[in-house]
Amino acid sequence: MELKEKFEIEFPIQASPHMLYQYISSASGLCEWFADDVNSRGKSFSFLWDGSEEIADLISSKSDSFVKYRWMDESDDQDKCFFEIRIVVDEITKDVSLMVTDFAYSDEVEESKMIWESQIADLKKLVGSS
Repeated sequence: MELKEKFEIEFPIQASPHMLYQYISSASGLCEWFADDVNSRGKSFSFLWDGSEEIADLISSKSDSFVKYRWMDESDDQDKCFFEIRIVVDEITKDVSLMVTDFAYSDEVEESKMIWESQIADLKKLVGSS
C-alpha cells in the first residue's frame, strides 16, 4: 500500500488577502477557477470536473489567511492527507503569495503540480494579477 507524499508550491499573486480568501473559501469563489462546479453543505464541498465528482471536507480555516480541505476518498492515508491554500503576506514588501500544500502518489506529484499551476493561473486571470 503506497502512501501519498506531501508537496508545496508558492505562487506570487497581486491581490488583497481579503479578495483571495473569498475565492479559496466559498463554493461560488472556487467554481470560478478551481472546478467546473462547486456545491457546499456546511463544511462538506462537492467539486465537479468533467462530470466526475470529488467530495472534500473543510477541516480548518482562518479568515483572510488559509483554508484546509480533506478529500473524502478511499486512499489508505486519506485521514492524513489534505490540501491547504495559505495566503502569505511578506511583512516588509507586502507582496502576497499563495502557498499550496497538497499530497499525491510519488508518480503523480509532477502532474499534480502542473494542475495547480494551471488552476492558479486561472485564479490570477480572474483577480487581474499577472
